[in-house]
Amino acid sequence: MIRFDDVSFSYGDRGGAVRNVSFTLQKARITAIIGANGAGKSTVSKLMRGLIRPLSGRVLLEERDMAEMKTSQLAARIGFLFQNPDRQICRSTVREELLFSLQFTVPDKARHEACCREVLDALRLNPDDDPMMLSRGERQRVAMASAMVHKPELLILDEPTTGLDYRECTAIMEYVRSLNQSGTTVAMVCHDMEIVQDYADQVLVMNAGKLIASGEAEQVFRDRETLDAASLLPPQIIDLSLRLGAGYEHIRHVDEMAAAIAERRGRA
Repeated sequence: MIRFDDVSFSYGDRGGAVRNVSFTLQKARITAIIGANGAGKSTVSKLMRGLIRPLSGRVLLEERDMAEMKTSQLAARIGFLFQNPDRQICRSTVREELLFSLQFTVPDKARHEACCREVLDALRLNPDDDPMMLSRGERQRVAMASAMVHKPELLILDEPTTGLDYRECTAIMEYVRSLNQSGTTVAMVCHDMEIVQDYADQVLVMNAGKLIASGEAEQVFRDRETLDAASLLPPQIIDLSLRLGAGYEHIRHVDEMAAAIAERRGRA
């Protein structure tokens, strides 16, 4: 769906460069972009949305150069969640925030109320609340709802679980998964490897502005050399399975680990 063709970008003296990045974001999958702070993850997400444009190379949406597309065309097809929700929220009630997003993305006003109600229910939001009077986690959910409300073809999430407790995190990610299962392609910058393990199909690993690995989540998390190069640790259960070695290498979940240990004890 999205293809990066030898893309480079730099903020100049502020740093944050990405260099010669090439990959294809697969349609109808959840892709996680991972790496240490300053690796270039957020820059890649902004390039993917067309918020910034490459200094060299091309970003293509369905093989069309995004530099040639209007902002309105991109907004209708791509939803984007900023890392800081306060940079995104601009209306005095949650409902107005969602309607503000819909007026630019869904021309049929008759659909607006139904679109609002679905996402309000899914993310447990009160339409009459003032977003700026809410907690950090609640504001994150409001910003998420604004990005999701028109059910875009591509949903880009920059650290979607920041500031959320476990319950809020699970609720949001389950809704993201439901959108994905309905056909929405998802790309998310994420620092939580447990979330990546549970929800991502494909993983892109960034380090110092370069893409150093890509592949299925399971494959990437078992590549110690790549994770070490990117200063990352695998999810805890995969780390344990790798440490235990023979007979445990392909375990991904706690229940699988418990069953494997019980079986081995039974044979002892």
